[in-house]
Amino acid sequence: MPSAEDTSVHQERAVVRPTHQDEIAAAGSELIGGSSGRWTRFGSAALTPVGVVALVAIGMFALGMVQKLPCYNWAWFKGAGSQYTHACYSDIPHLYAARGFADGLVPYFDRLPGDMQFLEYPVLTGVFMQIAAWLTPGGSLQQQEQAYWLVNAGMLMICTAVIAVCVARTHRRRPWDGLLVALAPAFALTATINWDLLAVALTAAAMLMWSRSRPLAFGILIGLATAAKLYPAFLLGPAFVLCWRAGKWREFGVATLAAAGSWLVVNLPVMVFAPEGWKKFYTFSHDRSIDFGSFWLVITQRTGSSIDVSTVNTVSTLATLVLCAAIGALTLTAPRRPRFAQLAFLVVAVFILVNKVYSPQYVLWLIPLAVLARPRWRDFLIWQACEVMYFLGIWMYLAYTTSGDKHQGLPTEGYQLAIVVHLLGTLYLCAVVVRDILMPERDVVRRDGSDDPSGGVLDGAEDVFVLGHAAGRSPRAAALTEAGTRVEWGTPAAD
Repeated sequence: MPSAEDTSVHQERAVVRPTHQDEIAAAGSELIGGSSGRWTRFGSAALTPVGVVALVAIGMFALGMVQKLPCYNWAWFKGAGSQYTHACYSDIPHLYAARGFADGLVPYFDRLPGDMQFLEYPVLTGVFMQIAAWLTPGGSLQQQEQAYWLVNAGMLMICTAVIAVCVARTHRRRPWDGLLVALAPAFALTATINWDLLAVALTAAAMLMWSRSRPLAFGILIGLATAAKLYPAFLLGPAFVLCWRAGKWREFGVATLAAAGSWLVVNLPVMVFAPEGWKKFYTFSHDRSIDFGSFWLVITQRTGSSIDVSTVNTVSTLATLVLCAAIGALTLTAPRRPRFAQLAFLVVAVFILVNKVYSPQYVLWLIPLAVLARPRWRDFLIWQACEVMYFLGIWMYLAYTTSGDKHQGLPTEGYQLAIVVHLLGTLYLCAVVVRDILMPERDVVRRDGSDDPSGGVLDGAEDVFVLGHAAGRSPRAAALTEAGTRVEWGTPAAD
């Protein structure tokens, strides 16, 4: 039996250190003393890679809260334009009164005054909002709105820690990749705009469970995440086509049934006792016109012609189906079965790119998936720079539209450029992920010969159904990496 020292050395060698493989990570590490050394390899009970990632994520989240201080102190309550010029807008304090929480109304059951008759969020998000309202102390309306934002921020900070830990643990040998999530500037800037982090945390936990070969837990968490936001349901698509290629039908069936079951457990009571309120999220999403951030908005503004909502819905749905079918074809014809995280990122990115609205906080959906799909600092930071430009662009555009004759802010043409930058940044990251799928030797996660560290039951599995040139290729065929080393695909990741 190996000694404790031998075990420690084995574990130390198993961990991939980005500062030894990524030139951007190595350069950035000079700010804190250079590339990782002996203390980071062995760690301690209190300071492990996962612990460091979680602490950094919480620290960045706190900085994001500080960035909202001008709004917290006055801009949310004294004029619409100032919250845009300070780029600190949040839905949370405004919806406290607008969605009846200040008056004690029950979401989905009690009708709201005004045009929005019921809460337009999925049920689990509504529960999250209601719990925060119960924890909000009394006082003037402004004091309650400030406290409501603080309570929600505290709950969302917990979600942030969950996301950081789950991402750091999904690829067992690459915990330091979690720093990409923790240090993502767009994450800190958008974390408290809305309640998206609840769904993101559940999705990250689902990805962790799938990587541990627990399809039942994965399905339950995906169902809960879908009960908080629609996009997590798209992850069942990659699971389907990957399980098809690997012949893992039982695992996919368990995950799908578990997802449907947990979604029903959350939704069924509201569906039965408040059907009109329950369906508001779906009718609102369907009837919503072209809105901020989408290429549809650029088209209508450039042409000066409106596009019927039904046309947009139809074209967006068809485009999503066609692009997802293309991803499926790529999966079945790729020289090596793609990693689960790569396909998860691609399908969610497709949904974002063709959707009729792109709120700035939607970037949160992609950040954990992007880190697992392409943990390379250069590509990640290029994309993040594009997202930060869009974040600033939308608020400066809203400042312009609310400034009247002063015309302070970013005019329409400037905002259109910001949208294009966001689209190009996302397309760039999609392109490098697709390249990694077609050329697995370029995939940094597979550089050591690992197959799919986030794949769980798929990791190291033999192919059962493939198409095209992949049908005549051994799944364990050797390939040449960028470093000139030959690796053998299809071997399970080191534990």
